[in-house]
Amino acid sequence: MDVTRRKIVQSLAAGVAAAVSGPTRAAFPSTIDDPPTNTSTVPQPIEGHLGADDPGPRNVILDRLNPDMLTPPPTDAGNMPNLKFSFSNVPMRLTEGGWARQVTQVDLPIATSIAGVDMRLKPGAIRELHWHPVAEWAYMLVGTAQVTCLDPQGRNFVGNVGVGDLWYFPPGYPHSIQALEEGCEFLLAFDSGNFS
Repeated sequence: MDVTRRKIVQSLAAGVAAAVSGPTRAAFPSTIDDPPTNTSTVPQPIEGHLGADDPGPRNVILDRLNPDMLTPPPTDAGNMPNLKFSFSNVPMRLTEGGWARQVTQVDLPIATSIAGVDMRLKPGAIRELHWHPVAEWAYMLVGTAQVTCLDPQGRNFVGNVGVGDLWYFPPGYPHSIQALEEGCEFLLAFDSGNFS
């Protein structure tokens, strides 16, 4: 049997398309801006002859983003832990220089080896020189920043990063991040689920 990645991807795509377009799937609107009172666009926990409508109160936008929570596939035994948690579900820490919000193992118990922070800095704002006992990876989402880092031998690094760029600071290395003209937003990942 000649199995290729292309054939596997084509088969998966066809299966997903059939599952989503099947006649027994809940109806979903083309946008999340449709009013939740329109019963033709509100997804319901109904699959064929199984389930019943949910009159609410409920978070319709969240239901639209997670249709398999309302109508799980028949192969779902219900014992898979949650593998996602939205930054939109955690409070922001507001400062004069911007904001930050984090997701740790407290929010997402499966995340034992990673914690994340979404951070925004205003133009010129700086995340002052600091260090921590865990490694830090980052991905730039918006704008530009200047990063600095010192190593144990006293050498320093200064560089500018922009959208799509990455950086890495090993555990214990002092570093800082300063937003440039237009400000910036970036995702940080730390190699400990409990790091805050």
